[in-house]
Amino acid sequence: MLPIFLKTLPFFAIIGLGYWAGRTRFFSAEATAYLTKFVFYFALSAMLFRFAANLSLSEVLNWRLMGGYLWGCAVVYGIATIVAYLRKQDIATTAVEAQCAVIGNTGFLGVPMLTLLMGPAAIGPVMQLLAVDLIVFSSLIVILITGSRDGRMSLGILRTVAGGLIRNPMIVAISLGFIWSALEIPIPAPMNEFLAILGGAATPGALFAIGASLATKSAERVSVAMWLSFCKLVLHPIAVAVAVLWLFPIDPYSAAVVIAASSLPVAGNVYMLAQHYGVAPHRVSAAILFSTAFSIGTVSAVIAWVMQL
Repeated sequence: MLPIFLKTLPFFAIIGLGYWAGRTRFFSAEATAYLTKFVFYFALSAMLFRFAANLSLSEVLNWRLMGGYLWGCAVVYGIATIVAYLRKQDIATTAVEAQCAVIGNTGFLGVPMLTLLMGPAAIGPVMQLLAVDLIVFSSLIVILITGSRDGRMSLGILRTVAGGLIRNPMIVAISLGFIWSALEIPIPAPMNEFLAILGGAATPGALFAIGASLATKSAERVSVAMWLSFCKLVLHPIAVAVAVLWLFPIDPYSAAVVIAASSLPVAGNVYMLAQHYGVAPHRVSAAILFSTAFSIGTVSAVIAWVMQL
């Protein structure tokens, strides 16, 4: 585990540097917001497009992989939902807690870290997990929150969900990349260099932005945040491992990538949704803070294990 820990340490060190910059106000909240926007809309999108454009969708698409991942997510989502229900939480709060339990920071942390630690071939499985997270669970939380408030399903809810998907730059970048690949158009050298340079900013930019944003997070509702962190860092990778190794077995390398990605801490976009809808933002904030801190050890342990598969 020690060699893997030492390899993951620089990634978390950049997160720590960002946290220091945000905590000391060297990097203001406004600066963090603009850095996050740059990474989200430009650097990460360039990286994902370039990866997808050099892949074949038919070669990458693995229904068993997505089925296994979805099964693992559904189990943990169900556990978090039941626990929230027993604590007499409303539907909207329950949906937010369940989202924390299964949605990891795959875009900002998983894409750069796993492709560097596990090789460029990791991007195929990672993009499939991103698609499940963004299309299935990002849609589900909006439907549950909006539907619980309206008391019914409506065409407006579906329009909101569809609009959110269409406007998500990660989905757009991946889709356009696969379309480019399907058309078998070679990427011109200047364009490829442009994407490589811009995409190269995604890794340090995303990690620094994670840390700087953590500096604004509060540690309220500690017991709930600890439970949600346990779900995300422990229960989620275990459930996904059971699925992709035994229930929906896939090749060892893809299984390793999927399990490693499942061990990532709670994603920042869950907080954005919670804040947007005014549903339990403080407990989400604390879950992101705790899960990211604990993941320094847990992610290294999981990656060390899966590298032996």
